[in-house]
Amino acid sequence: MPGYVGNPFVSCTVQEVPVTQATVVDPCNPSPCGPNSVCRNNNGQAVCSCAPEYQGAPPNCRPECVVNNECPTNRACYKFKCTDPCPGTCGVDAQCQVINHNPICSCRAGLTGDPFIRCFPVPVQPTPTTQQEPLDPCNPSPCGPFSECRATGTQPSCSCLPNYTGSPPNCRPECVVNTDCPFTQACISEKCRDPCPGSCGLNADCRVQNHIPICTCAAGFSGDPFSQCSPIVVEDPPQAKDPCNPSPCGANAICDNGACTCQTNYFGDPYTGCRPECTMNSDCPRNRACSNQRCIDPCPGTCGSGATCDVINHIPTCTCPSGTSGDPFVACKEVRLPAAAPVDPCSPSPCGPNSLCRVNNGVGVCSCQSGFVGSPPSCRPECVVSAECPLTQACLNSKCRDPCPGTCGQNARCQVVNHNPICSCAAGNTGDPFRQCFPIPATPVPNVPTNPCQPSPCGPNADCQVRGDSPACSCLPNYIGSPPNCRPECTINPECSSQLACINQRCADPCPGSCGYNAQCSVVNHTPVCSCNAGHTGDPFTGCTPVQAEPPTAATPTDPCFPSP
Repeated sequence: MPGYVGNPFVSCTVQEVPVTQATVVDPCNPSPCGPNSVCRNNNGQAVCSCAPEYQGAPPNCRPECVVNNECPTNRACYKFKCTDPCPGTCGVDAQCQVINHNPICSCRAGLTGDPFIRCFPVPVQPTPTTQQEPLDPCNPSPCGPFSECRATGTQPSCSCLPNYTGSPPNCRPECVVNTDCPFTQACISEKCRDPCPGSCGLNADCRVQNHIPICTCAAGFSGDPFSQCSPIVVEDPPQAKDPCNPSPCGANAICDNGACTCQTNYFGDPYTGCRPECTMNSDCPRNRACSNQRCIDPCPGTCGSGATCDVINHIPTCTCPSGTSGDPFVACKEVRLPAAAPVDPCSPSPCGPNSLCRVNNGVGVCSCQSGFVGSPPSCRPECVVSAECPLTQACLNSKCRDPCPGTCGQNARCQVVNHNPICSCAAGNTGDPFRQCFPIPATPVPNVPTNPCQPSPCGPNADCQVRGDSPACSCLPNYIGSPPNCRPECTINPECSSQLACINQRCADPCPGSCGYNAQCSVVNHTPVCSCNAGHTGDPFTGCTPVQAEPPTAATPTDPCFPSP
């Protein structure tokens, strides 16, 4: 058969197809992990984790914050981190208080000055002279926070500071939180501004969605849009692996792109082995017979003209209809009884095919013809196929006979194996066993016994052991099936369940050895994903450390009138 090699009189084995070195594919190029993430190649599997200082899990890694309202009210978003905005903001001897993400500088009690530059002790007022100085209507200021007071005569004149809106004493910044701005802007330094400038990397596009800048790589580019997008390099597609080499199909099955189907006129499970519709009559319904491994109606072409055919236990039985006579296997003709003609009980024959009818005292006596077995009307040949004979015989001319006579050459011996004659030269002889065997000339070479496993009849991925004079076949360790169709447990990930990956042709857990200490591993669609345990941070591929708790800060007394309600 095509695809098989070997001695057809002994055994044929599946021809091994040389395995070509597959192109090594980098599972991290392009990265499947998403932005702000790191992809590492671990045994051919892409393992994803968030980049340092990013949180979440791939493909949704994000910075700690983008705008202030993503931080606690006593923190502000600076360089995508929630930090205390006070350090370096206020002047010497000034105090800082964070209110709604904004640092508020003020001089302590007993001090005065510009809290953004320096605070100094309030000077001692000189003893009033006989002439009393006019009072300053702006000290203390009646204008409220974020306002400026100017003395106009003896009356204060109030106005809001630059970049503040409203009217005293209700001056306020343009915005405090993002929701004070349009959807396409964010509150940055108390001003509604476009948050895109400086947010995205090179070759990245920015759009504002609900106050938050969304970065994406431009068309024809890929990478991390928060750092840099690079042009997409068009590579030649990797050569697709042939899913039919080695074939996952059983005997008498056809492999098409990894899918197995039985050959025409064969039935069964194509992954374990397909079988013909029948090999003997008993495989068919009683009104059908097995011919060329198919169950067919044996009647067409069996009976003669004018005869009727009935199938009885797989055997076609021909009879002439009432009112006709003759040989039903040749022709049935209308009966024209001569006057006073005696009735022949054997015409037509009631005995069925392959039988003889003899008249005995006016009664038809039936018997099977010579060379047929059974009893009328079910006379049948001794055999139709070799499977109906003992293993040491074959079906020849509808009889079970020894297939050896006349098969092998002179001085050759014949052995019947599974109905087939196997010719071989006897020990001490050589030559073509189908023509002639002759004695081996005496040589000093010692007699080496024949190894029935050379060549191996077991097929690929199988082991051949000699037991007596016969080979015993079994699949190699870690291979499944039965010879000659042994195959590995898997060759690609989709052949395993989603929580396993195909590693060294076996379905195994890809997590062991993938993550560092204090990290946990989960398998998503055959891919291990590492993340730090709760309360830990760091690189989950090397090791995670506990998050350091910030030392408690001294509570700052709150002035209920600052800012003024």
